[in-house]
Amino acid sequence: MIEENKKVVLRFLEATGHNDAETVKACVDPDGVSVAKGTSKFTGPRRFGANIADTIETFKKIIPTGLRYKICSVTAEKDRVVVQAEGDAVTHDGKPYRNDYCFVCTVKNGKVVRVDEYFCTKMADEVLWPSYQNVGGPPADAS
Repeated sequence: MIEENKKVVLRFLEATGHNDAETVKACVDPDGVSVAKGTSKFTGPRRFGANIADTIETFKKIIPTGLRYKICSVTAEKDRVVVQAEGDAVTHDGKPYRNDYCFVCTVKNGKVVRVDEYFCTKMADEVLWPSYQNVGGPPADAS
């Protein structure tokens, strides 16, 4: 089961990193939640449900290249999978965005039900937030 959990999380992250909404939806439980941790303008909980497609559509506008994650490590135990990754992207207005991430994911019945996401919030606010505002602002929080 641990190997299957790793596979679904890595598929989920690959899909999010490439702005692939359909694959992301296939990997998550619609009742699940993603929680961006820290003090950024992006932090807080977001339900997967219908919002996941809207969030990815917004990110397609902000980061048309996708985040292109480089997976650095994967550790799994029972229903939890932890992935360290480096994102490498360019915003729609040509700014490089390279951030480090740690995703703590919980998987139940072959679907991601929770993601706790850690990243450099200062960099996200300085580089991504202006791009977010330029394309119409962040998606609504449905927590």
